[in-house]
Amino acid sequence: MTSKFQSVALGAISAIALFACNAPAEEKKVFDLDKARVEIQAKEDAFAAAEKAKDAKGVAAYYAEDAVSYSRNKEPIVGRAAIEADIAGRMAKDSSGNYDVYKVVDLFGNEDMLVEIGSWTVMNPAGEPQDKGHYMSYFEKRDGKYVCVRDMNVTSMPVKPAM
Repeated sequence: MTSKFQSVALGAISAIALFACNAPAEEKKVFDLDKARVEIQAKEDAFAAAEKAKDAKGVAAYYAEDAVSYSRNKEPIVGRAAIEADIAGRMAKDSSGNYDVYKVVDLFGNEDMLVEIGSWTVMNPAGEPQDKGHYMSYFEKRDGKYVCVRDMNVTSMPVKPAM
């Protein structure tokens, strides 16, 4: 009987020792959407600051090399270089002094990709709203940072009647 008890005890001690020596299971990394929201809002703020400074290259830094931008009243613009050229052309023609404000409204996704729904407002130099609307941007994490791969925007203002 003692031999049977010793075998069971030895087996139990061995099992405890085996499990005690194993490394704890890796904790699953939790994605912090609030932290991502702060990061994306910072990208929107940098975009707006570059626009205000008429820095087309700074605005285009928001986009991935293979990005596609969908805007009102024109065909999609494909590639960061083409987006930058389009932005530079608009900036060269603009003497209004207006500037844009962007705000993250909602954010969905995970560590590898995010979809942002945001609002934009065009302000005149006196800080009065001139136009407003919404946009959607799709971001992918590349080389450790989010870059916009697709974006689209619409105005919320009613269409002005033709005279």
